[in-house]
Order: sequence, then C-alpha cells, then structure tokens
Amino acid sequence: MKIDRRLHQQIRLQNFLFTVLFLALIGLLGFLSQRYSLTFDWTASGRHSLAEASRKALAVLDQKVEITAYARENNELRGRIQDLVAKYQRHKPEIELRFVNPDLHPDRVRELGITADGELVVAYQGRTEKVQDLSERALTSALLRLAKRSEQQILFIEGHGERSALGQANFDLGQFGRTLTSRGFRVHAWNLAEHPDLPENTALVVIASPQTAYLPGEVERLLAFLRQGGSLLWLVEPGEPKGLEPLAKALNLTFLPGVVVDPNGQALGIGDPTFALVAQYPIHAITQDLRSLTLFPQARALEAGQGGEFSAEAFLQTLPRSWNETGPLTGEIRLDPDQGERTGPLTLGFALSRKVASDKPDDQAQEQRVVVVGDGDFLANAYLGNGSNLDLGLNLVQWLTHNDQLISIPARAAPDTQLELSPTALALIGSGFLLFLPLSLFACGLFIWWRRRRA
Repeated sequence: MKIDRRLHQQIRLQNFLFTVLFLALIGLLGFLSQRYSLTFDWTASGRHSLAEASRKALAVLDQKVEITAYARENNELRGRIQDLVAKYQRHKPEIELRFVNPDLHPDRVRELGITADGELVVAYQGRTEKVQDLSERALTSALLRLAKRSEQQILFIEGHGERSALGQANFDLGQFGRTLTSRGFRVHAWNLAEHPDLPENTALVVIASPQTAYLPGEVERLLAFLRQGGSLLWLVEPGEPKGLEPLAKALNLTFLPGVVVDPNGQALGIGDPTFALVAQYPIHAITQDLRSLTLFPQARALEAGQGGEFSAEAFLQTLPRSWNETGPLTGEIRLDPDQGERTGPLTLGFALSRKVASDKPDDQAQEQRVVVVGDGDFLANAYLGNGSNLDLGLNLVQWLTHNDQLISIPARAAPDTQLELSPTALALIGSGFLLFLPLSLFACGLFIWWRRRRA
C-alpha cells in the first residue's frame, strides 16, 4: 500500500487524537479518584474494614465529627492514625482529622490532660472524648458516648459530710464531677432531708463516704429507690456504716473490720502501708480496659454473703501480701489472725446485679446494677490522677448507667501470618534455588549454544 501525503496526515491526526483522548482519560480517572473511592478488603478476618457495630455507630452521628491527634512529627505514628481514621472516613466523609504537635502547644496539652503521644481528642456537638488506644474498639466507643443525645442525671447525696461532686478540697470529688459533666452527664447534689423524693429520671445515686449517720427516713428513701430498680454507687470508708446497715443487709454485704494494709506499695516508693494497690483485674465490663494499677488509700475490705437477690461479682482485689489491720496504724504493724485479720487477696469492690421488672412494653425485665467500693479516696481530688483511678471511676459510672453497651469490638487478627517450615522443607527449598535452578539455567544455555554450533 502506497502511503501518500494525505494518508500520512490522517495517520498523524489519528495519533494526535489518540494521545489527547488517552491523556484526557487519565486525567478523568485521576479526578474521579479524588472524588470517589472504591476499596476491597480481601483479608480473611476483614481487619481492614469497619465492624458492623462501628458502621451502626457512624449512622447515629448526623453532624460533623472533628478528630484532633496530638502526635509528634513521627511518620509511623501519624500513619497509623491516618489509616485508622480513614476507615471511618470512607463511611462518613464528614469526619475531619488534623494533627497537632504537642511540643508546640504545651498549654493546650496541659489544659486537655493529654498524657500520651498520639492521643486523640474527638469532638462532636460541643462534647469531647479522649482516646489513647489507637484501635477501632476504643474510637468507636468514644463516638458512641458522644452520640448520646440525652444527658443522664447523677445525684450525689449530701447533708452527712459526704464528698462533694462540686467541691475543690482534697477530700471532695470536684474534678471527677467535672469529668462526668464533660462526658454528657448532669451532676447534682441532693439533700434527702430537704427533698425526700428522688426524681424519676435519676440514672444513678452516689453515696460518697458519709461522716455522720443517716436518719431512718432517709435510709428508707434509699431502700425504696433500690427496690424500684435504681442504680447505686456506694463508697464505703473504714468505721461504722453511718446508719446504712439496712442498705448493706439488702445488698447482702458485710464489711471486714479495720483498714487494709498493703506492704506491696513499698516497692513503688509508697511509704504509707494503708495505700492498697490493685494491679490485676478479673474479666468484667468495668475493668476490661484498665491497663495500669489503681490506688486506694485507707480502704476497707468487703465480703458478699451466700444467696440473696443480687448476684455479686468481685472486680477489685488486693495483692496476696495485704491484710485488714484492726490494731493501731503506728509503729510496727504485723498480721494478727487472732484479732480477726485476714490475708489477701481482699475484695475492695463488688458489682451487684439482678433482673427487675421493666416499664417498657418491649422488655419484660432489665438489669439493676449496684456497685459498692470500700474506699472513696481513690476518686478524691488528691488521688484521682494516680494510676487508672480516673478510668476506673468513669467505667463504674458508665456500667451503672447501662452504657457498657457503647461498644466492645474484639480485635481481629490476621490468621496464618507466619509460615513455619520443617528443616527438611527448608533444605529442599534452599537447594532448589541455590543449586538445581542455577544448574538448570546453565544446562539450557549449553544446549542452546550446542544447537547453534551444529546449525
């Protein structure tokens, strides 16, 4: 075929149009990739995709979510955070992520209480949650806590020298109360003498270490609240129960005499033996996220009786070397079994629950929850920052107000990520690549050379 000048121009025009259209297609694909994303997770456990519970949590959020990561200029750490948040952004583009170097904003870091490099502050509708564990379970839990539309009311009983949830003294619980407020709870002080009837929308009643005895009528009001299925947090101190013996009887609990003494604290530089340490936690919704020890100054041991209406689970226990000291706490302190002193582990906290009738037509019974802890100092302003005391207090309130359903997503690990071979298999693979394959290539080369020589 003879190519004339006209045909040559047509071929050049076709090549030009093909190049232009090809570049336009590449640009269009690049533009669409910025606007839309399409991902496939072919891993066996789906570990690169959000769990169903996380997707449901995102469906509840109808406004913008802002996530601020306080992370230093560390590409690996920031990359982990970006990968985690990106899984949520694929389902909800309204989630915004920004990074802040904590070294450049120390005042802001102190104000927010940031303690870990890479800690996240999640903001939604004026409320915030902090996330230290860079996992889907932790981030989804924070999102669900923020998604709660109604504030739950917590009443701190006062009038008997209790620790105030609004007070600033070392004895009080003001810092803990402010933290609860920031988590979406409404915290109020309530005097039973002035207002005998508790509000119907009360989510939790807190009895925080009373110093004087309750009146019989006040105790009866608390028992009535308990019989109606209300949630209760009772912080007990060493000494007399301050007129609350009927409440302890209703819960089928008894208090061991004396103060818990724990010599284990000396290894951590704690000179006062009355500071009880809890370093290991049983499997329970309250303690499942605790990673460090909790500290209980001047604590009292508890004991649950057999039977009873409530099911009691011990979730705080001291170390084996501890005991309940009934004698004076001066001079040399020794265990004396003849005085009713028992060796550890001693129980400092019980979580009690039972099924009660529900007013909801679609739910025949609901779970009533009560927690009794043999110490109130661990939540006081002076000791709240020790170990995981604050986390424990928040977990107590979340469990008592039935917010433990916020989320518990199991970690999804990749199966068969390691290839284990026997020595024989390793020898065969090594000899195959290092000996047989090179010899085969060399033999093929010799054969081709010999054929060409003969031709």
